[in-house]
Amino acid sequence: MTRSLTEHSTAELVQRASEQLSRLVRDELTLAKAELAEKGKHAGIGAGLFGGAGVLAGYGVGALIATSVIALDLVLPLWLAALIVSVVLFAVAGVLALLGRKQINRAVPPEPLAAIESVKADVDEVKNAVKERGREIMPDPVFASEPGGAGKP
Repeated sequence: MTRSLTEHSTAELVQRASEQLSRLVRDELTLAKAELAEKGKHAGIGAGLFGGAGVLAGYGVGALIATSVIALDLVLPLWLAALIVSVVLFAVAGVLALLGRKQINRAVPPEPLAAIESVKADVDEVKNAVKERGREIMPDPVFASEPGGAGKP
């Protein structure tokens, strides 16, 4: 025969709540793992498709470069057309390299400095609060020796 909830002791109710909370957390973690696995699968497929698109885009750029050399060959000698296209490509590569270097320098050091400072400030605040709380509870040793006990003036 089962008892109603009003007939259970507090300890039994706390134990039941603890078990239910544990089960809930386990179920939520299982759901999260399944969801992340599904999303990871789609992300992997998407990354593979992006990689394939990048390879084909690279071939397209090569074909476009060859086309520009051939087009310049109509008005200039072939060697000069190839040289002009090569110089332009190296100039663009140099500009991109400088821009990339500037971005990398902005990322160094790879530490979340603002977050670190915020955590340090939080730790200091907690330490100060604990010290202040300890002073309220603990008697001041200077006043403890006075008659009447540990009172403040």
